[in-house]
Amino acid sequence: MSALLADDTLDRLFRDGRSYNGFLDKPVTDETLKTLAELTSLGPTEANTLPGRFVFVKSPEAKEKLLTAMAPGNQAKTKTAPVSVIAGYDLDFYENLPKTFPHADARSWYAGSPDERLQFSALRSASLQVGYLTTAARALGLDVGPMAGFDAAAIDAAFFPNSRIKTFLVINLGYGDKSSLFPRLPRLSFDEYARIA
Repeated sequence: MSALLADDTLDRLFRDGRSYNGFLDKPVTDETLKTLAELTSLGPTEANTLPGRFVFVKSPEAKEKLLTAMAPGNQAKTKTAPVSVIAGYDLDFYENLPKTFPHADARSWYAGSPDERLQFSALRSASLQVGYLTTAARALGLDVGPMAGFDAAAIDAAFFPNSRIKTFLVINLGYGDKSSLFPRLPRLSFDEYARIA
């Protein structure tokens, strides 16, 4: 792990990585999505809880269900994206800990906790997983367009019925159409958001 990544790789993952509003009419294979999900699962989460739950929406029927829950400004780009990823977090994530954290009774650390505590832990780690998904997608040659602006309860009812999974983000995914990009917005300088202590 001591070797540095080449500059062109860092460009692809970060410097040239953008949030796309439009995508080319080029399908994303199921095999690519499975590789993306596998890579996403390898990043660290709190006690290896892996609370993120992802639905890769591709079929016309599933897209129509999703579109009814999207804000008007997000409907067209969601409809034309090859894939839309519903990102949720599972409040019952701790039920998998005997498998994902087998060397200790980690389930007991969370079982019986108030939902507020479970939500804090689940959302924190699921948010990390979305970061891994974004970076992994770019590494696989894909582009992303994360979005707020949707009815989370409606998405939960349509895609996560009878569960304790809560939607927190929708990400359009595919091969980006550069004509859909806006100029990159300014970033804060190091001194404005970081310090070395």
